[in-house]
Amino acid sequence: MTQVHGNPAPNTAAAGDRSSLYRLIGAGLILVGVVLMALGAYLGPYTYATSTPGKLTVDTCTVDYKYRSSTSSSSRKKTKTRWCYGTFTSNDGSVKDLNAELKSDLHQRGYVIEAIKTGDTTYKLDHGWVGAIATGCAWFFGGLMPLSMGVLAAITGLSSSYPWSRRRARPYLITSVVAVIGLITSLLVRLFA
Repeated sequence: MTQVHGNPAPNTAAAGDRSSLYRLIGAGLILVGVVLMALGAYLGPYTYATSTPGKLTVDTCTVDYKYRSSTSSSSRKKTKTRWCYGTFTSNDGSVKDLNAELKSDLHQRGYVIEAIKTGDTTYKLDHGWVGAIATGCAWFFGGLMPLSMGVLAAITGLSSSYPWSRRRARPYLITSVVAVIGLITSLLVRLFA
């Protein structure tokens, strides 16, 4: 009995190439998710824990306007940033900066703003640990979405030849829904903290 060997069908080769591409995209999504989660840990709790809490006594406040042209029309869009300048004094009295600047609402001279010093000349409003954790959680849940989809794509290659069903994809979809709900909740907590 003679057996005939031939080239594989063209559709099989194309499906294999697409599957490899989807696995590569999945690996990239996993990397993006991990980086976003690490940024959340750094920008949220770590930055707050290593900052210097204190108060900024306002001397003056200004509004800076920046104009940028819009591509959709001939109008120019205006963005405004409110800055308050004054003296920052740490709660323990070890740090005093006479030329501190902070993005904030407009305040009268002598108004005291709760602030944190996050760098040599960088100051932010102090939202407390709740705000720092909410910031970290927002980044975490933002990173969880591409991580979940990346794991699904890396494992299955999104190939029709992979024996998967809706039941096997359900954990990844549930994780993405939880990530969206967590992101929205974290952003709301951060907004009101």
